[in-house]
Amino acid sequence: MENYFNYFTEIEEHFLRRRGGGLLLSTLDWALIETWKQIGIPLHVALRGIEKAFDSWESKPRKRSVKTLLYCQEEVEAQYAEWLEARVGATDASEEEIAAAVEPSIEPFSREVVVQHLQNSRARLLETRSRRQAHGEDVFCESLGRAAALLTDLENDITGTIRLDAQQLEYSLTGIERMLTEALRAAAATEEIDEIAKEIKKQLGPYRSHMEPAVYEQTVENLRLKRLREQYGVPRLSLFYL
Repeated sequence: MENYFNYFTEIEEHFLRRRGGGLLLSTLDWALIETWKQIGIPLHVALRGIEKAFDSWESKPRKRSVKTLLYCQEEVEAQYAEWLEARVGATDASEEEIAAAVEPSIEPFSREVVVQHLQNSRARLLETRSRRQAHGEDVFCESLGRAAALLTDLENDITGTIRLDAQQLEYSLTGIERMLTEALRAAAATEEIDEIAKEIKKQLGPYRSHMEPAVYEQTVENLRLKRLREQYGVPRLSLFYL
């Protein structure tokens, strides 16, 4: 079973290794990896796509180096399509294997590290709430307070149990993040959201023709939410961001 928390770092390290080092991944690259994870591309399939993309690039003389993971996008999608096709008519056991391929592992972090993450996240949420309250209480302030309270409950659960179940905790954190995402969208003006999307689409312009429509739209959405989180001071809660 693939380690959920290694998905991003494995892809980053594999890409940088094939590229020969250099700069770290860009914001666009990280958003693309998140998209791959969300649509269920298994890690080994993504890595295979990166390998094949670089093999193809190295087989022909090139004047420019590969600077972005988006270069590998088409090949990763092709490998994923082949992977899905090979499982047409698979048994129930194979379907369970597919589901397990994107499930998080059970205990990848120590209790102390997780508790510290929850405390730091709660502190940031309360700080953001305090700054916003200075201009008046609103629904977004309420959502921030609810999220902070839920993190307190999760911390109490963790400290009161013998065994840390990171998988269940991740499900809970995902639910809180979803609530905050909805609150962010409601708090931001339509004009602000549209302007952010416009800037992102301009950034992605050179790569759009090489991306499947669904992947393109999901990547735009990931980047838009990332920008809103940064502007409004909302931290990522997932254990991946430890």
